[in-house]
Amino acid sequence: MAMKTPRLAVRAVIVHAGRVLLVNAWPGNRSELMCAPGGGVEPGSSLPENLAREVFEETGLRITVGMPCLVNEFHDPASGFHQVEIFFQCALSGSSEISDSWQDPEDIVNRHLWADAGDLAGLMVKPDSLRDLAFGPSGGARYDPLETIVM
Repeated sequence: MAMKTPRLAVRAVIVHAGRVLLVNAWPGNRSELMCAPGGGVEPGSSLPENLAREVFEETGLRITVGMPCLVNEFHDPASGFHQVEIFFQCALSGSSEISDSWQDPEDIVNRHLWADAGDLAGLMVKPDSLRDLAFGPSGGARYDPLETIVM
């Protein structure tokens, strides 16, 4: 398999009222995997600008982007896909309400939920460190080693 250039993505760790925002970003509901909202970086915009755009597209929420808190990466050896994600601590800049009629313009995100620490135990969530990022002690940025993609 020919190696491909890694895709750069940004993700938002948004905690509000003791819950973290999660989305399912598998088109067609192919997987139960939940993750933090965000997506691919477009050239010519800063990482925070890209993240605010992605969160708005996926949820309709407006955010303030804070400091980076995690670098995570995963790959699919079969296809050569490799993604590097930079997670940022974020805060809402308005309401936490996501309209039932909100639709991701790229039609990738098919559902979202606000989950507390206990809810995370019953969900398939990536990265594994998301619970600690959302509910653990704050501190410096972390790194999750490269892992194989899961669905």
